Amino acid sequence: MGKIIAIANQKGGVGKTTTTVNLAASLGVLEKKVLLIDADPQANATSGLGIDVDTVELGTYQLLEHSVTAKEIIIATDSPNLDLIPAHIDLVAVEIELVDKDRREYKMKEAIADLRDSYDYILIDCAPSLGLLTLNALTSADSVIIPIQCEYFALEGLGKLLNTIKSIQKIHNPDLDIEGMLLTMFDSRLRLSNQVVEEVRKHFSDMVFDTIIQRNVRLSEAPSYGESIIKYDASSKGAANYLNLANEVLTKNKAVV
Repeated sequence: MGKIIAIANQKGGVGKTTTTVNLAASLGVLEKKVLLIDADPQANATSGLGIDVDTVELGTYQLLEHSVTAKEIIIATDSPNLDLIPAHIDLVAVEIELVDKDRREYKMKEAIADLRDSYDYILIDCAPSLGLLTLNALTSADSVIIPIQCEYFALEGLGKLLNTIKSIQKIHNPDLDIEGMLLTMFDSRLRLSNQVVEEVRKHFSDMVFDTIIQRNVRLSEAPSYGESIIKYDASSKGAANYLNLANEVLTKNKAVV
């Protein structure tokens, strides 16, 4: 029975897609069968795995519309053990189209229900907003990873996201858990980075992953080549960070089982 993890934060530029792509690739390298669902209209996770977004005809949009089955739109990637449900800019329209539908928050949950047995992990890359797309992802997920960048406005908006998670737990998905908060874009030379780490750990202690994702040039270059950091430069600091995170996720879930 696979675990569904959403990677969410309504703030843009916090390393959400970078985390989804590289955690998925790292879990795949560690011999777990992984599906990545791109639920962001910007489709950066799709292009970051080497898929030309312009060629995508069937993806998350059709999945949420229930006009195709999930199995019909899954594509293989060059990363070991990693499949993808791609996105396209047309996903933007789904928020408006779902508004007057029954059970609109459950469209993704219903569409991917029969995929659990085919994968060890299903990761959902969420849009940088708290709209219907993110609501669908959180309603269908078992847990959520919240990336927090080690910069000045790091904690801004976090309260709003945690309140959204609470109301989803209350109304739509009582089993939704916080997998962990992930500190990203850390620069050890900056006092501010260190202060943010201290602050987040002080407030959220056990909810914060031990792994910290450091700023790394190779990590920011990889998406422009359509590759995960594992494929682009397996010896880089970025690759080591994400493999550590994958191991932490696996260890945590072993303990739960």
